[in-house]
Amino acid sequence: MSTTPPPGPLCTRDSLASELRDIGLRPGETLLVHSSLSSLGWVCGGPGAVVLALLDVLGDDGTLVVPTHSGDNSDPANWNSPSVPEAWWADIRASMLPYDPRTTSTRGVGAIPETVRNWPGAARSAHPQTSFAAIGPRASAILDGHALDCRLGERSPLARLEDVGARILLLGAGFESCTAFHLAEYRIPAPQVDNSFAIMTPQGRRWSTVRDTSITDDGFDDLGAAFEQERPVTRATVAAAEARLFSLTDAVAYAQVWLAEHRPSAASIPMLS
Repeated sequence: MSTTPPPGPLCTRDSLASELRDIGLRPGETLLVHSSLSSLGWVCGGPGAVVLALLDVLGDDGTLVVPTHSGDNSDPANWNSPSVPEAWWADIRASMLPYDPRTTSTRGVGAIPETVRNWPGAARSAHPQTSFAAIGPRASAILDGHALDCRLGERSPLARLEDVGARILLLGAGFESCTAFHLAEYRIPAPQVDNSFAIMTPQGRRWSTVRDTSITDDGFDDLGAAFEQERPVTRATVAAAEARLFSLTDAVAYAQVWLAEHRPSAASIPMLS
């Protein structure tokens, strides 16, 4: 038996809810959460306790939203973490499981979104790579209509979150995780790229390629640092995690100006396919 004590502090559903209220979360609001479970400490009840704490604070009239991305449903020619032999590409494209919002697991977004995805009553948007899941009365209004050729733009849940005045909570996550910044990318000149994935259609499984805006989180750390220096951002500690709470609308508006100034113009970016 290991004698090494677990990393603290001890977190419970009640202690997390109390600290979330202290940083300014409000009953009835719509909240987009990016999170890191391990950053909190030792959570009694694991990710389920965190979800319950968030729901306790938001109440019956609030809506919890998380990214439930599944970027592995994509063209293997673009994979680099890790890459696969080119000889495999055709077989992977032919065999990739189609996106199913009920069963497709998340990738790279952590244990808390995966828990929300499986939560009783949770809904999930339709994009095979950049879906979001939500619990609460505004879930359908936020998630419906997520277009296949719009990962994180005007026809994605991010724009609907902007419409309802949502706030963003970074709970142990940095600004590189802030998906709302991608909405700003759709509002400045940007190259278009081919984006491929496996989907289900009325005729069965299909490998589909659409044209979409090129997106990248390059520079999001610098963008976030500038944003919190110039705009209202509540910064506090929840358990052992650094937390930031701010307006999604404000973040997108700031990012649109910052990205236009700090990224090369679309005319100077090589077109990808």
